[in-house]
Amino acid sequence: MKTTLQKNKYLTFIYACIVTALLSTLFVHIGVDVFNNYGWTVFAIIPFFSAVTTTLLLSIYGHVTFASAFKNSLLVFFVCSLFLLLFAIEGIICIIMAAPLAIPFIILGAFVGYKIQHKKASGIKMIVLYIVVVPSLLAFENHTDSKPTVFPIQSSILIDAPIEEVWKQVIEFPQMEAPTEFVFKTGIAYPINATIEGKGVGAIRYCNFSTGSFVEPITAWNEPNLLAFSVKEQPIPMKEISLYNIDPAHLHDYFVSKKGQFKLTKLADGKTLLEGTTWYYNKIQPEIYWKIWSKYIIHKIHHRVLNHIKVTCETVQKS
Repeated sequence: MKTTLQKNKYLTFIYACIVTALLSTLFVHIGVDVFNNYGWTVFAIIPFFSAVTTTLLLSIYGHVTFASAFKNSLLVFFVCSLFLLLFAIEGIICIIMAAPLAIPFIILGAFVGYKIQHKKASGIKMIVLYIVVVPSLLAFENHTDSKPTVFPIQSSILIDAPIEEVWKQVIEFPQMEAPTEFVFKTGIAYPINATIEGKGVGAIRYCNFSTGSFVEPITAWNEPNLLAFSVKEQPIPMKEISLYNIDPAHLHDYFVSKKGQFKLTKLADGKTLLEGTTWYYNKIQPEIYWKIWSKYIIHKIHHRVLNHIKVTCETVQKS
């Protein structure tokens, strides 16, 4: 009898993990591939319902502790992540970035499941609720597009070179060395050189990245103090690490650079303060969380360019 009970518990565990992970994978697929929507439902509601459902299914053959509920809910999240990779829905970097956002909702879901596990047939009811509520929320979010906020990100560097020399490197710069920063080795796009066609307002600057080119019509040319431009075209922001050659929706029109500028200030000691600013928006929600990643990545891109300009100018100055 004890062996049969243990076998039933084991089968329930497998059933709970596989069923919940497959449901969660399906709902993520519907959210990102059908509705092209990366929002609260994908990153918060699905992890929450997944944890509640897992816990309630596991409670069919006995009481589940909170520690066990949390551990098994994390396991389901891991299995779901594997399914997202195996079914070519998302890549590794996207999943890693989303994990810190999803895990608090997994903890909350595990706690709710732990508290209500004594309810009769609660596991089956939760699956039904999961199937009804989540697609409804995905559809609702798809019809509530809010205008994204455009954020400025500014980085600066002090260069021991005359402002005229710095200006030359700002408008266009030669091939850069391969990046050493870890973030750029994960598939995040990085700048490699810049060229320009023409001079003054209306000229076209091309900032070439590892994934393609930013096409930047010049909107302000105040030599040698200010170069400003809009962004007419931009490449994908990254190449996802995946088992397949995937092209998820979040690579297109979700992280958008609107405009940029370089401001040069001549200092009294013959040095130059160079400031680079990018104005961008991110349509992935919650905005407050993804802004952390965006700010970090844009600063890394800025510093790669600014440091290259600094080294080039100071090398020329010494020669």
